[in-house]
Amino acid sequence: MNRLPVEDDNAVWRALAHPLRRAMLDVLRDGPRTTGEVVAALGDAGRHVVVQHLAVLREAGLVRVERRGRQRVNHLNPVPIQRIHERWVSHYEANWLAALVGLKATVERAGAGRNEEDQDVG
Repeated sequence: MNRLPVEDDNAVWRALAHPLRRAMLDVLRDGPRTTGEVVAALGDAGRHVVVQHLAVLREAGLVRVERRGRQRVNHLNPVPIQRIHERWVSHYEANWLAALVGLKATVERAGAGRNEEDQDVG
């Protein structure tokens, strides 16, 4: 299994911990944006604040920057999030799936038993 080094893993979690940074990633999920476009999309956040948060996202590897003349185009890099998913979420998905299958079977058995009781009464 692909695992991030602990320090990279921690940087991604720290970057994802702030709601403004998550909002910025949501903006970039729709496609690359210049820093000015990110600022405009976030409304109340000032340019200086956005630039600082973009730096944190870059350091965590969640955002890649392409320079086009004076513009900086920010691209979402989903790889660190995918690695977090593989390590922390997918590992437990099989357990949840098995529990849901078991729950479904239990509910269906209970429903079948009720249908038999309804037929006996009628």
